[in-house]
Amino acid sequence: MTKKELYEILKERFQEVLKEHQIENDHLSVSCRSLTPEEAIGKTKRTDYPIITGKDVMIQAEYKGFRGQAFTDAPSSFEGMLEDILQMDIEHDPHDRGIFIATVNAVMASLGLCCGTVHCRTEGPELCAQDMLNYLEINYPDVKRIALVGFQPSLLEMLSKSKYDVRVMDLNPNNIGQLKFGIRVEDGTAMKEEIRDSYAELILCTGSTLCNGSIIDYLDLDKDVLFFGTTASGAAPLLGLKRVCFADKYE
Repeated sequence: MTKKELYEILKERFQEVLKEHQIENDHLSVSCRSLTPEEAIGKTKRTDYPIITGKDVMIQAEYKGFRGQAFTDAPSSFEGMLEDILQMDIEHDPHDRGIFIATVNAVMASLGLCCGTVHCRTEGPELCAQDMLNYLEINYPDVKRIALVGFQPSLLEMLSKSKYDVRVMDLNPNNIGQLKFGIRVEDGTAMKEEIRDSYAELILCTGSTLCNGSIIDYLDLDKDVLFFGTTASGAAPLLGLKRVCFADKYE
């Protein structure tokens, strides 16, 4: 699947949901803005989250009192209608794409079709990481090798202390080559095929790959891929992705 095909499918399926629930012509407004790190994840003990180091920005859409968030490197603000969202160029314009994805999350939450559209805050990321490890130990007891796509420090630290062998990939050049919790961060472009195809028995993939398009590298594989985080919360049911997230416990 190409990026073009992915975003076309996402937009088409979202539009189908709007029609099914008879809100495609809804004139209620959608607003979207960038959040400060403290608004996004609260006051955390650790300072190595990408949103704190300035490598990611979280944008938040609001619709009928429901919030949807998305991590992006192309922050934007927006005020308009759902019909305006559907006209956005999500294939070529990363600013439009972030707004669209955050809005999908808010709207899908308002319809009860997804959860965990708001990031966990303060101690939440640490608790979510422990929840994820518990989930893996119960559901994947025989897995030995895990690939983590995207540098999520709480999750990586938790995995580094577990029974699993872990390799982590990232696209941020400031992280690549760095030793994090005893695990060297590898280049998510250069090492993708080796880690994805040969090494990993299970892949944990950040939903933020939906915003940068690299998600297409982790679709339709012959092994389980678990997407985590808020960014792909609304897209996961639309695209048939397996998502595991505990953010709704710790908002």
